[in-house]
Amino acid sequence: MSILHSPLPAKLVCSIFSQQEGLINRVADALCGAYGTADFKSPVIPFDRTFYYEPEFGSGLKRIFMGFTELVFQDVLVDVKHATHKLEQEFSKEGKRQANIDPGILTAERLVLATGKNLPHRIYLGRGVFANLTFIYRKDSFMPLPWTYPDYVSKEVIEFWNNVRKSYLQKFSEARARNQLKAQSSKGYRN
Repeated sequence: MSILHSPLPAKLVCSIFSQQEGLINRVADALCGAYGTADFKSPVIPFDRTFYYEPEFGSGLKRIFMGFTELVFQDVLVDVKHATHKLEQEFSKEGKRQANIDPGILTAERLVLATGKNLPHRIYLGRGVFANLTFIYRKDSFMPLPWTYPDYVSKEVIEFWNNVRKSYLQKFSEARARNQLKAQSSKGYRN
């Protein structure tokens, strides 16, 4: 029998792409203002594995990935997607988006991105937001799935997310050690 309980907190992550590197940095700063310090930020990389966004944004798109220091409850993803959607609108010109922000959550088992687009493999979370399971962790690495976005499947991108995961797990290990020390000191034990 399963027992219902809250899952461990997750690492909040985002992808930002635009034609303008300066705008990507301004959006990243705004996200840090909303969600705290980013402890992971990829270098700017070409966003050239799909042409899906060219009619809206034009060609020559660039992207960064980032992860935030403070962990979040996994069910905040809907609220974060709505907040990032609003931020996209704030950076728009004449009603046209200049940047795209895809928030997500990373756990030991998976990377999930939030999207407003419904497809058969996506799970509805509420308020117009769907969960897109992007990676699962298996055999010492994140693994793409048949529907994983093409720009997420490169060796360098998977390595970036594996490093973010390693840091996420380290944070839990350190917290567990602190909690054990607190429990021992409250019982009168000494190291």
